[in-house]
Amino acid sequence: MGFIEAVILGLVQGLTEFLPISSSAHLRIAGLFLPNAQDPGATFTAITQIGTELAVILYFRKDIARIIGRWFRHFGSSKGAHSEGIPKDDPDVRLGWLIIIGTIPIVIVGFLLQEYIRTNFRDLWITAIVLIVFGIVLGVADLLGRRVKTITEMTYRDGILIGLAQILALVPGVSRSGSTMSAGLALGYTRPAAARYGFLLAIPAVFGSGLYELVHSFGAPKGVYGYPETLVATVVAFVVGYAVIAFLMRYISRHSFLPFVIYRVLLGSALIVLLSLGIVQPL
Repeated sequence: MGFIEAVILGLVQGLTEFLPISSSAHLRIAGLFLPNAQDPGATFTAITQIGTELAVILYFRKDIARIIGRWFRHFGSSKGAHSEGIPKDDPDVRLGWLIIIGTIPIVIVGFLLQEYIRTNFRDLWITAIVLIVFGIVLGVADLLGRRVKTITEMTYRDGILIGLAQILALVPGVSRSGSTMSAGLALGYTRPAAARYGFLLAIPAVFGSGLYELVHSFGAPKGVYGYPETLVATVVAFVVGYAVIAFLMRYISRHSFLPFVIYRVLLGSALIVLLSLGIVQPL
């Protein structure tokens, strides 16, 4: 039964990680309706996200290789102006720096608030409220955003602001992709540009969090799921996550985020009803 549950949770993780609907909230909720009827936990969530981030690396492998290559090569300039024809303000070089700088805020805040992330932040009342509130935020940003800037126009100011928005993803229900996309749209970027930068920005933070939780799980009390089940969920999340990225990048090039906004509001509202009736417990 544990492996069946792991497959289900892996499917949930893969389906929801990149959509702006919060994978951590869905894992938190889905766990309550499985035979174990328990929160899978922050450790399980963080480790399975390694699978979905591997999907990001695979899907954006050409972009990542180009950014890393040009970022390293620009250091070769002896005069500080160019390196093998690569200017210091090259868009890929700038993106490389922005991914590094934009990751620092969530690393610091995540480390300082890790106990709250494991406990208080997983309160389902909080999850329900932020699902609704940040769903509306996404809808407003998508509706009012100018959506004219491309990712090559990403400035240091905008990249850092989106990095700060990523901190909100520490609260289940906010959604990492939702918070970064909302910030990107509010700053005037196109939907594909906001999504692409958000996905790239998440790579070091999610990998760091997943590996940190994995290392610190050794010798710790066993959670709801052991390593074999967690591995199965991670593999499933990787396969499903890759398909979802491909779908989402095609979808947002032609359509708005409105269906996701409506879904978030309905899910948050349903969760409030379940909590009010005592059908599910907040912690």
